[in-house]
Amino acid sequence: MQLTIQIAAYAIGLPLSVMIISAMLRGQWRNYPFVFLYVLGDFVTTILEIEPGLNYDSATLAEKRSFAILFNWDERAMQVLVFLLIISLIHRAASHLKTRNVLVAGSVCGILLFAGITFLVYYDPAVATGKWMNPWLRNLNFSAAVLDLGLWALLIGARHKDYRLLMVSGALGIQFTAGAIGQAIRYLSHETVQVTAYFITGGNLVCLYIFWQAFRMPKQRKLQEHRTETSADSTPAGKTVVK
Repeated sequence: MQLTIQIAAYAIGLPLSVMIISAMLRGQWRNYPFVFLYVLGDFVTTILEIEPGLNYDSATLAEKRSFAILFNWDERAMQVLVFLLIISLIHRAASHLKTRNVLVAGSVCGILLFAGITFLVYYDPAVATGKWMNPWLRNLNFSAAVLDLGLWALLIGARHKDYRLLMVSGALGIQFTAGAIGQAIRYLSHETVQVTAYFITGGNLVCLYIFWQAFRMPKQRKLQEHRTETSADSTPAGKTVVK
């Protein structure tokens, strides 16, 4: 059952990543470079983890340790990409604000300060990496969710709504929340490791699906033209349209 779910997650997640990358290569990767890097990084790290992940139960102790090292480095790399992604989205969403640079600088300083303090709190070289890294990642996911909530509030308050950016922000919020909850449950009990892994994976798949929906959307100009045509078609016959 566990192996079946794991294979299903790969079978769904990898094609979704490929479709997102393909959609963004049509031009949106220039507008959202860190979204593109994040999806690409998620795709590459998943590919690297497939073989040792599927063979983990039958692996030797040395192979399990090697996989643990790979997994931990992948998680750190993706966490860096996550925060770069959030900062880039805040910078984009605050383009209409005069205090944009101050807001971005404050966000960067807050992230570095929080990450550094929580690292010092949980880091313990005397125990296995996973024992101190799991609660650290939980807190980083929580802080990313808080930043994403601020981004969402910024977007909702904007006069001109960027629906693609709203979808990206919402997708990230789902993933960060699932990650924070999953890591918290895992920290409370080791017996829930597999359940929380599925929970976190589910959040990641939902995030990727919303990304795909966002970047396969037509450009804003085409959307406006489509709405104009729809409005014109819906005008009752014999009525004069007052402009």
